[in-house]
Amino acid sequence: MKSSHFALALLAASVGLAFAATQVSAQTTGSSSATATSQESNRLASEFTTLAGSDANAQALVDGLRNGSSITLTETVDGSNGATDTTTTSTFTPDTGKMGYGNVKVALSLAEASLAKAGITDPTAAELQAALNGGTLVLADGTSVDLKGVLALRASGEGWGQIANGMGFKLGDVMRSPKVAGHAAAGAHANVTVAKVEFGKDHMINHPDVGSHMGRPDFANKPDFAGKPSLPERPQIPDHPTHIGRPGG
Repeated sequence: MKSSHFALALLAASVGLAFAATQVSAQTTGSSSATATSQESNRLASEFTTLAGSDANAQALVDGLRNGSSITLTETVDGSNGATDTTTTSTFTPDTGKMGYGNVKVALSLAEASLAKAGITDPTAAELQAALNGGTLVLADGTSVDLKGVLALRASGEGWGQIANGMGFKLGDVMRSPKVAGHAAAGAHANVTVAKVEFGKDHMINHPDVGSHMGRPDFANKPDFAGKPSLPERPQIPDHPTHIGRPGG
């Protein structure tokens, strides 16, 4: 009898140890995955610190695009002639919803190239928003540059290659060096001065209201369908002949 109790106790202890080991393994795996995600986020943010204007802004861009969440960019303008420095913020929500890190890099690279083509190498928060979601840059000389927004175009169903081509770029060139691709593009502007950035209703056509991502498609692993051949048109079926005058009719 005692030996049976002893065996049961050993069995219970073994089960408990196995369960504890499983929990430790799951926690270790989850911790490793979270660490890898954090490292990828930080690495990608460091690539776009110059574009974003600060480490914090770059991290906000990467995290916001990755999670499809609201992005807040902050910038400080130095006061001149003894004036107090001015800090402004720009908050917007990506048009695409969630994206994988690879797509985040492509989106930011295309945005940087489109700004460089417009003659902007040190963008403000509002100019970055226009490059991503769409907007119009009103220049100091009264002319304007319309940015369709790489995320707005992506949300409308265009592939990254298609978006790059539409902007006058080759996607491979953009991924190698966004600024160089932008400056080398046909119709590229020299350095310009932007008086203001406008966000009108025309940049929201066919897009859900900002901030509402319920039911939106997940762009985390969306393939690029640029260049996909279209299906041939189905041949028309000829009209059936009438049977008027048919023998025996």
